[in-house]
Amino acid sequence: MNRLVLALPVLAAAFPALADQPAPFALTYEMFEQTVDHVDLAVCPVPLAGPGRFCRLTTHADALNVFVFSEDGDQPLIAVEAWPADLLVGLMD
Repeated sequence: MNRLVLALPVLAAAFPALADQPAPFALTYEMFEQTVDHVDLAVCPVPLAGPGRFCRLTTHADALNVFVFSEDGDQPLIAVEAWPADLLVGLMD
């Protein structure tokens, strides 16, 4: 299994809601796109929304993980936020 995929839970826990701050490591959207199964989000969740950014969703360890990338340059990762997957329970009724 790819090392980046194995590191994602650590990344999600280590960098919650870094909105508006560049990530301390160089993870570009191109790297993410090629190595991580994800869903493209049409819009970012409200706490992460902002101009010049886009979001992708993954699931891991009973969490919904949203990765936020800048639209600028190499499209670096600028934030990660996780929410418990049980937020979806009401949708399953």
